[in-house]
Amino acid sequence: MANPKHKHSRSRRDMRRTAKTRLVPPGFSLCPQCHELKLPHYTCMNCGTYKGKAVIVVEES
Repeated sequence: MANPKHKHSRSRRDMRRTAKTRLVPPGFSLCPQCHELKLPHYTCMNCGTYKGKAVIVVEES
């Protein structure tokens, strides 16, 4: 089993453990009906359609 020859500082250890490099924002796509941003493969919350079909009823406010 490998053993380190020198001690890593707390700063170096914590930089390695950070998850900031792994955080990726979700990719958004445009709804074909209302052209609002939505998550891919999800129902559009603005107009209530999925793949061109009305799936949910959205109340107009």
